[in-house]
Order: sequence, then structure tokens, then C-alpha cells
Amino acid sequence: MRESQHTEWKESWRDEYLRWVCGFANAEGGVLAIGRNDQGRVVGVPDAKRLLVELPNKVRDLLGIVVAVNLRRTGGKEYLEIVTPAYPSPISYRGHYYQRSGSTLQELKGAGLDRFLLRKQGRTWDGVPMPGLSPRDLSTAAIQRFRSLARQSGRVEPGILREAVPSLLEKLKLRDGAYLKRAAALLFHEDPERFVSGAFVKIGFFRSETDLAFHDEVRGDLFTQVATSIDLLRTKYLEAGIRYEGIQRVERFGVPEAALREAVLNALIHRDYAVPAPVQIRVYADRLTIWNPAVLPEGWGLAELLGEHASLPYNPNVANAFFRAGQIEAWGRGIRRIFEACRAAGAPEPRLEASGHELRLEIGFAGEPVAQAGEAPVKTRVKTRVKTPVKTADAILALLRERPDLRLADVAEALGKSTSAVERATRKLREEGRVRYVGPQKGGRWEVLP
Repeated sequence: MRESQHTEWKESWRDEYLRWVCGFANAEGGVLAIGRNDQGRVVGVPDAKRLLVELPNKVRDLLGIVVAVNLRRTGGKEYLEIVTPAYPSPISYRGHYYQRSGSTLQELKGAGLDRFLLRKQGRTWDGVPMPGLSPRDLSTAAIQRFRSLARQSGRVEPGILREAVPSLLEKLKLRDGAYLKRAAALLFHEDPERFVSGAFVKIGFFRSETDLAFHDEVRGDLFTQVATSIDLLRTKYLEAGIRYEGIQRVERFGVPEAALREAVLNALIHRDYAVPAPVQIRVYADRLTIWNPAVLPEGWGLAELLGEHASLPYNPNVANAFFRAGQIEAWGRGIRRIFEACRAAGAPEPRLEASGHELRLEIGFAGEPVAQAGEAPVKTRVKTRVKTPVKTADAILALLRERPDLRLADVAEALGKSTSAVERATRKLREEGRVRYVGPQKGGRWEVLP
């Protein structure tokens, strides 16, 4: 027999043990046994009958709740069991809040206390009213971007999208009486950090765990943060391999685009904004990791998160706006979509870790590791690093075999090269006798020679 989420043993009574009663009331309920030692063996309580009368009154007067205190006998020794039900409202002991977690008692403070109180009140963090924020404070560009996205998605009636901003916010359930909710500041204010500390994204390229090559900070409304973060990752941080289907240039990144998009969306939409730390995206030569403060639904672990589950967003107001904008689905499949996209692209299985109030997702790159980012100084933008798997001359020959009628300007566009570079390479190929042009300048064709 062991102590557990629902049981605690004490050899004798002390009034400070009312904290344990408070912790059970704020969790799932439980039994505090007085007269058992740490091994669970009954040692007895000499004054059991007096405590049987006093304890219910102490609990009522100091905690404001009613518990059952039962007298038990084992081997001729008496002990007490204080049976505490779970309470729907928050319970405090001398102004402090406690909660049973596993077999330990935890005092709730800071962001953890905020989460606890909101949950007990049936509220969510992003649904709390925010005095001092009005529709006039929101970004016109951000609102217009949402209207455009929602119009394309078809998930908001056209008539609603034409309504004035206050009415649109009401329809999106971003108002609470006379106040806008916190979600409105995140979604549509040009500087949400004015209201929410840490509401931005940090992206960095690391040569090693401690060697930062360069980095960026992405700010603005959440729709801007998502779009900008994905664009930066694709154009600055991730290397692309190139292949050709006919004359079509096809780029393939180490992280599948669908997985990258879902990962960024999940991190920004479902993070715990009560924690004043930004979402952090670290890019290495062979992998990408995304860290964000997060809280899983009550009773959930990684097994539930990775399996079939209902959609239970931590920030339902933020998630609803992104759903209406066509950016996410409402079926709780974001994490699974990341894994499925990586599997389909032949990339390594992603790794997901949840510890405390943190979530860390690691996605390994498909194919060869990327080259490190040279000696780019911190905060200096660099052009997209593109690794071409074939030489320019070979790529030209492959295109001309497929489409002998191509002009060199078309070849240059398909390869992502300058016209002058393609002309030089083609001239060398002609000198080497590997290709020739047959017919008039207009209307002729190329022949690739054996």
C-alpha cells in the first residue's frame, strides 16, 4: 500500500495538515489518514475521539468546506480518516492555495495559480476581459488580413465580414460585455507585447547547442507572427534541395512544408501566454526544434496528445479566429498532421517532449544535413542557402533533352540562375561538343549530343 494522488498518511495531527485537506479539495479529492506512519502501518492516535469532534469544525472554519471525519480501528489501535471531496470552487488556507499533484502537495503561485483560478471559474486565459483595450486600438491591416483570409476559407458568412469592427469582434466572440478579451490583443493588435509579455517568436541558427550564428525576433499580431516565422524559416534558415520535373523547378526542404506550418501554428495558438517567455525555434544543421510554454488538458499526457482526441484548445478564442481564417482545422489533428507529413516525406519521426509546463518538438531533416550558415554575424540576414544536387551544365542538358525548343532565358528562369550564367555555361557546352543549336535563331531547337 502506498501514498498516491488520493491518499496521504500522517502519524499524528497538526493544524498545518489542513494544507493537505485544501490540496485534496482543489484536486480530485482524497483521504488524509491520521495515525498511520510513512509505511502505511497503523500506529494509532491517542486523542482520536477528541479530534473526531474538533477536526470537522476546524476544516469548516478555516477552509469553508465540509469533510467527513471517520474513526477506524485496526489491531486494537484507533486512527482517523479525513475524507475530502473535490470542490468546484477554489479553496484556500490562510490566503494560500494548495493542490494535490501525484503524491505531493504543491502551493500554487504565479502563472500556475492564475491557470487554477481561471479553470475553477470556467474561464480560459485568452477569454479574460482586458480593460484599456478598445476596437480603435486594433490594427486595421490585421483586421483586413483576417477578413481576406476568412473570405477565402468560406468559414464566415460574407455579410458578417462586411460589418464594422466592433460587430465583427462580437461575432468572433472576442468581447465580454463592454470589454475586449485578451485574445483580441493577440490576434489584432500591432504590438500585443504591450499587453502580454513574451508574445513574440525567437528564431536562431545554431552551429552547436551554445554557438549561435544569427537570429531574428518576430513580432506583431499573431497572424503576422505565423506568416513571417514560416517565411523566415523557409527563406533564411532552412536549406532546400532542388530537382526538376521536366522544366519545372521543384524545391524540397529538410522539413516538409506541411509539418513546418502545423508546428508553427500549434506553438503560437496553443501556448500558455501567462508565461512571459517567447516561442523559441532553434535550427541546427540536421534538425529543427520548437519550444513553447504549454499546458496539456487535465489528465493528459503524450499518449493522449499523439493519439485520437477531441479538439481542446488551450486558447479557444484564438483557435476559433484561426479556424475561421482557414489556417487550422477544428478536429485536434495538428500534432498528428506533423507526424504524417514527416512520414510521407521520408523524414525522421519527430520527437515530442512534455515536461512541467513546457512542450518541445524536434523535427529531424530529411536527406543530408545542411551546411552551416557560414560566418553570418548575429542579426544579419542571409540569402536562402540552396544546395543544388547537380551541376549547372548537367541541369541545362537535362532541360534541353526534355524541351529542345527552350530559349536560354527560359532555362535560366527554370534553374533560378541569371541568363548570363546560363549563356556562359551553354557556350562552354557547345565548345565541348555536347550540345548544338539547329535551325533559325527563332524557331530552331537544341540537340544534346552523345
